[in-house]
Amino acid sequence: MADLDRVRVWADALIRMHLDPERWSFGFDRARTRAGQCDYGRQRITVSRHLAERFDDDDIHQVLLHEVAHAIAGPRAGHGAAWKRAARELGYVGSRLHDGPIAEDLAPWVGICPNGHVHYRYRRPQRALSCARCSRRFDPRFGITWQRRAQSA
Repeated sequence: MADLDRVRVWADALIRMHLDPERWSFGFDRARTRAGQCDYGRQRITVSRHLAERFDDDDIHQVLLHEVAHAIAGPRAGHGAAWKRAARELGYVGSRLHDGPIAEDLAPWVGICPNGHVHYRYRRPQRALSCARCSRRFDPRFGITWQRRAQSA
């Protein structure tokens, strides 16, 4: 679990080292399914407060490097060559997307397939879904039963 004050110190240091601190700022947001964001319009890098409280220091540091690389590469770079070059130069070693767990304990929808595999969603599923772990294609034999759970945060 990362300490939020320490995350802010790291972010501010990265902004001072690689961006213009008069223009760029850092903050926490309330995202639950993405770890970080680079907002070019507001020139602001944010990290999910919910996920930062669950990730370890190394994971959050990688999220910060990922987002600073976006700021350096520019809004048209996406996850292309310019972003990859900037990320590599910063010391980023992750993939283009975070592959760790989302804040599953915050997801309001929980689904279970007939074989007991658990699935989480932040939005109510609008159509029938089957378990991808049980079958690569939709198969009603592996249909997921969804239940809304009470939220605690």
